[in-house]
Amino acid sequence: MSRRTAMRILQMLCRHQSSEVSSFVLERSLNRVQLLGRVGQDPVMRQVDGKNPVTIFSLATNEMWRSGEAEVFQTGDISQKTTWHRISVFRPGLRDVAYQYVKKGARIYVEGKIDYGEYTDKNNVRRQATTIIAGMP
Repeated sequence: MSRRTAMRILQMLCRHQSSEVSSFVLERSLNRVQLLGRVGQDPVMRQVDGKNPVTIFSLATNEMWRSGEAEVFQTGDISQKTTWHRISVFRPGLRDVAYQYVKKGARIYVEGKIDYGEYTDKNNVRRQATTIIAGMP
């Protein structure tokens, strides 16, 4: 595919194309995550300085595939990778329901947005954290 063809396809997919970024124009973007997996621990509710309570739990998702040359014939070794996600629920109604009813081992669907942040641990070391903020529109 030529560069020109690729640019035309990209232009068709985009609703708004601007060669110049203006501080007065707000562009739309999308940050959405959908997960289906098993809860790794019972939720905990945390609150800092008496405000912004949050329910937190972990969620495991699995990816499975066949390895080896026999993939076409559906035989061979099955490999699996588990990915752990930190889920935070801030929305008041959803936060309380998650805390009360979500239990370790339950299979649940979570929709939200991904958030990257930093914190300093108890040894004064800066760490990075990736969190799924559940229930975001």
